[in-house]
Amino acid sequence: MSNRSNAVAIKLLDDLEDTLAHGNVARRVELLRSITDLFFAGGIDYDDDQLDLFDDVFACLVQNIEVSAKALLAQRLAPHPTAPRRIIHTLAFDDMIEVAEPVLTQSPRLDDAALIENARTKSQSHLLAISKRSRLSGAVTDVLVERGDDAVVASAAGNPGAEFSENGYAMLVERAEGNDDLATHVGARASIPRHHLLKLIAKASDTVRKRLKAAHPNTAEAIDGVVKQVAANAQSRLAADDGDVAAARLHVEKLHEARQLDEAGVTLFARDGKFNETNAALACLTNTPFGTVERMMIESRSEGVMVLAKVLEFSWTTVKAILDMRGGLPAEDAAFTKISYERLKSSTAQQVLRFHKMQQQQPAAGA
Repeated sequence: MSNRSNAVAIKLLDDLEDTLAHGNVARRVELLRSITDLFFAGGIDYDDDQLDLFDDVFACLVQNIEVSAKALLAQRLAPHPTAPRRIIHTLAFDDMIEVAEPVLTQSPRLDDAALIENARTKSQSHLLAISKRSRLSGAVTDVLVERGDDAVVASAAGNPGAEFSENGYAMLVERAEGNDDLATHVGARASIPRHHLLKLIAKASDTVRKRLKAAHPNTAEAIDGVVKQVAANAQSRLAADDGDVAAARLHVEKLHEARQLDEAGVTLFARDGKFNETNAALACLTNTPFGTVERMMIESRSEGVMVLAKVLEFSWTTVKAILDMRGGLPAEDAAFTKISYERLKSSTAQQVLRFHKMQQQQPAAGA
């Protein structure tokens, strides 16, 4: 700082001591404004000790002052790249959203740990402010999707700077069922993995079917056929246009031709989160069209996975790896699913798989 700035700082520190000892709220607010002006006058050249000093001063002055004064401080400090961290944290966790919002939305001084703690403990208004940040990690959006209300989740899903984990996308698709606005936000994301997009389409088709049936009860059977055809066509177009799917299928088919594709390979694909490769491997090993396997794999329940695995006499370890790749099972369902798989007969699974193959052929014949 310059000599003039140093002189101003010394005068303000003298005023601070007197204000804290004898000053009223109005005097605190006036001094807070002066200290803030001094902070901005120094640009971003403060060292750690100077920032700590400002932090201490701000912490003293924001006690027992009116909300509007704290909100103004938050608005001024929020975008600053080197704002004192402790005061930023204090403002972010203020119960009054007009104080917390500017900081939660803009401040680069809040790390993921602080954002996650805030999202887990504060109000929905605080979560909504976080959802509007220019960048959000998957760890933060996991909490927003898990704890946020519809407005929070829609805001995060519509934020192009937000990242979502595998589990985050699974929760988004689940929450989008019956919520057309959210489904639109989720489906429009360029980064959504294809298997989650297909699950979204499958759930949306159910919604469309119910609405059309309610409007036209006399044509319910015809509507069912149209919706199934639309879903099948949509899936076929997605598969044809997706370069990742084509590459995965080519890679797996070469392994199959070289007799290098087995249960261990499927387990490895699943554990690595390679959805397309897992589908392609199951399709090759069961001699089933890729589209049929994919539709069985994106069903919300686990029966499709169990049928494909039982036809191949796969172990429960492999089945569990595939189910985990799809988003996993609640702890209370895992034991029951394992028992169901062990009791499922191979002959029954083969009959069910033949039924699924037959279903895929029917829309084309009808068309």
